[in-house]
Amino acid sequence: MRPLLESYPHLAGGKVRDLYVVDDEHLLLVASDRISAYDHVLDTPIPDKGRVLTAMSVFFFDLLDANNHLAGEPDDERIPEEVLGRALVVKRLDMVPVECVARGFLTGSGLLDYQTNGSVCGVALPEGLVEASPLPEPIFTPATKAALGDHDENITFDQVVEKLGVDLAMKLRQDTLDIYGRAAIYTSERGILLADTKFEFGLDKAGNLVLADEVLTPDSSRYWDAAEYEEGKVQPSFDKQIVRNWLTSEESGWDRASDTAPPPLPQYIVDKTRARYIEAYERISGLSFDDWIG
Repeated sequence: MRPLLESYPHLAGGKVRDLYVVDDEHLLLVASDRISAYDHVLDTPIPDKGRVLTAMSVFFFDLLDANNHLAGEPDDERIPEEVLGRALVVKRLDMVPVECVARGFLTGSGLLDYQTNGSVCGVALPEGLVEASPLPEPIFTPATKAALGDHDENITFDQVVEKLGVDLAMKLRQDTLDIYGRAAIYTSERGILLADTKFEFGLDKAGNLVLADEVLTPDSSRYWDAAEYEEGKVQPSFDKQIVRNWLTSEESGWDRASDTAPPPLPQYIVDKTRARYIEAYERISGLSFDDWIG
């Protein structure tokens, strides 16, 4: 008989995930159906989003030859029935307080930095790049981990060295770019461009660097359809861009600059967003979401 979720002490909660204590060595990482946009957690959930994120993470943890935090199968008996399919038993780690971002294309906050000073996180880039330009080679662009409701702040590699020491900083950069590079090759073979992605790492008791949290999901990555890619334009993404676009439309009536919370999402936006997440999983993994547990 599976345990009840309430039998595990709640350790921490974020925009999308919650952590529960299984025992001294293990945690339960639960992905919810919550969705965030513009630093707000919306009142309207996206059905099956937590299952998609979990399925995608498991797929890439299995695919990548990287030391990761998984400590059980997706149907592990320690996972409560109520969160089966969107929860994983993971190793307890000392998390590294840096968001490890890899970029292969210029967009988002990286483009804003580039337009200001010709570089991203201290990495100088060639002149003349525009929205969605491919970079000469992937770059490591770390960020600080922000509290709920705040923005992550881009930092330089030298700041990572100052915070963590040169050896750990170099290992983070090496692993981030290596994993991104292999994932980008894999997705490109399936007609999907991996524009950028964010990893989180932790240290185990032996001091080994361990890939943790989610990995290469539509929440932590920008995926673009290679067939629709056009440099110089904002690309449609396999993520919550549908939600962002609606929130900033006249239909929503919401002022992003105001202090008010975003309005509830209409059902058609919920349905389109759910379908987009599932499409990302199925196109990238080659698997049917209907076969995922839960």
